[in-house]
Amino acid sequence: MDPIAIAIAGLLGMFILIAAHTPVGAAMGVAGVLTFSALTGFGPGFAALGVEAITAMTSLDFAIIPLFLLMGGFVVAGKMSEDLYRLANAFIGHRRGGLALATVGVCALFGSVCGSAIATVATMTRVALPEMLDKKYSARFAAGSIVAGGTLGVIIPPSLILVIYAILTELNVLALFAAAVVPGIIATLFQLGAAALYARRHPEEAPRAPRAGWRHRKQALLQSWGIVLLGTVVTVGIYGGIFTVTEAAAVGACGAFLITLARRRLKPGVFAEVARETARNAGVIYVIVIGAFTMTYFLAVSGLSEAMVIGIQSLNLPPIAVILSFYVMYLLLGAVFESLAVLVVTLPFVLPVVIGLGYDPVWWGIMLVMISGVGMITPPIGINVFVLHGMKEEISLGEIFKGVTPFFIADIARVLVLTFFPALVTWLPVHLGFM
Repeated sequence: MDPIAIAIAGLLGMFILIAAHTPVGAAMGVAGVLTFSALTGFGPGFAALGVEAITAMTSLDFAIIPLFLLMGGFVVAGKMSEDLYRLANAFIGHRRGGLALATVGVCALFGSVCGSAIATVATMTRVALPEMLDKKYSARFAAGSIVAGGTLGVIIPPSLILVIYAILTELNVLALFAAAVVPGIIATLFQLGAAALYARRHPEEAPRAPRAGWRHRKQALLQSWGIVLLGTVVTVGIYGGIFTVTEAAAVGACGAFLITLARRRLKPGVFAEVARETARNAGVIYVIVIGAFTMTYFLAVSGLSEAMVIGIQSLNLPPIAVILSFYVMYLLLGAVFESLAVLVVTLPFVLPVVIGLGYDPVWWGIMLVMISGVGMITPPIGINVFVLHGMKEEISLGEIFKGVTPFFIADIARVLVLTFFPALVTWLPVHLGFM
């Protein structure tokens, strides 16, 4: 049987398993082992799985994953997200749409620490939604700002999904972090602009809150010392060359632990729950990464990636048309799966095509993460929408989608801006000498 046909059958089998609700990592691992075995024999097939599992478990680069997850767990346990929201609310809550602006900003900052769009939406639904509804914000606007803001953390350093992209592609993590700085700022500004414009056009849905006095603002600032200090130390440490990204993750996890302990919020049961959640989530990610690396074996041996590059080039389509078609694919996939699952499933056969078209893999990593994040609020599914609806069933799916529409338009606009002006992504890492 033709090797390419076997590889295509393996990919189809993987998608069938995923559609049948098999965990993504397990589906990729099964498809990788069986397809590679069909090409080379069962001995090499199972050996490949063993090699990748051992490599993942013993690699220091992979230690970044549980450390950042542990930092996020302690940040949530220490209720630092609530402190950050109170701080933003104290300074801009009195403006038209100020609570929505604060929500978007806190989602961006908290999401970068937490590392999960779904966890960000779940946290901000508990923290921000009651506050906005209490201040007479419309349910659609309040929900839309949370659901959309939850996607920002996947692109803002230190983003866990960028770390995994760097591991899978063997790129410099610092180059990706630096490349994400400007796009992360632009993404946040576009969403803030969408919130401000919506509030201006629909003032009845975003009434002004009372202006907080400077005494209240000072108190909010003092209460937020933990998350501000933690973010500053990790960011300055990474970009200042004080420590590596792995060391930064360790410092962040240790710092979050000490801050939570100092605030007397780390009870024995809480510590155990953070440890369990970290182990559970890290285990899921490790399985996904091992499965993704196992898939690369049969993709390399079969020649499917090279055939796809040649086939797409033979169509004589403009490179930008291919990239835009990939965007559509990722919007559809992102509507069903979380960003990490979308990335690892598609990366082995999409990245060679993108590189073959002459695009930089660092630039593509940023765009891939951004567009798959936008997919998480794409109708008619949008996994972030279902997370909020599951927690607040009284807010209908239709209302949430109406509220997220202006943010979705803003997200598509900023993706197009970064597509047609790629220097906005690559300038900083080149300037800092990472590329």
